[in-house]
Amino acid sequence: MNSKTTKILQLGRNIFKFRKEKRLSQNQLAEKLEISREHLAKIETGKRCVSLGLLIDIAEKLDIPVKDFFDF
Repeated sequence: MNSKTTKILQLGRNIFKFRKEKRLSQNQLAEKLEISREHLAKIETGKRCVSLGLLIDIAEKLDIPVKDFFDF
């Protein structure tokens, strides 16, 4: 696995971790973001890259700074 792939995977894991800390299901967060649960699942598992705009939206919905997603 290359460095880029590893970072995308870790970013997804961090989104998952913060979502769980806020006690939100994938469905609940996806609904707040107006995206499909499947899209969110692919982001959390590193199978899809997240856009900067969506990452900002996720941070806002989870009430955390965007920079916290990059703690790896």
